[in-house]
Amino acid sequence: MSARIRRRGSRNWKRCGDRGSAEPLFILPVVFVMVLGVVQVGVWAHAQHRVQAVASQALASARALNGSTALAYQRAEQAQEQLGGAMLRQVEVDVTRESDQARVLVRAQAVSVVPGTTLPVSMRVSGPIEHLAP
Repeated sequence: MSARIRRRGSRNWKRCGDRGSAEPLFILPVVFVMVLGVVQVGVWAHAQHRVQAVASQALASARALNGSTALAYQRAEQAQEQLGGAMLRQVEVDVTRESDQARVLVRAQAVSVVPGTTLPVSMRVSGPIEHLAP
């Protein structure tokens, strides 16, 4: 579509294109998607920190002198409730306690801001079991 503009003192009509008028129509959706992408990365990073906190709390219970895997699972559940469960979905906790080492693996899905994306978060921590030294 073009507009006709008449110049002052001229009887000729000049055709001028209205280039640039549709640019916001294409730029705004791209900007919105970029902003949502930045927000999604922030949500993922926050979810990663929460998974790390849950894993370290469970490991502390598993490493304790009188600790057990049952106590570690219970502590992981408590930590998740204290942090608020809306940020993480499908949380899976796996605790193994051997004679000298305890391991905790926490896997979850971060909440999705951008439709159609699923971002997994996980944390694996391990540490030695506490023993009394004679």
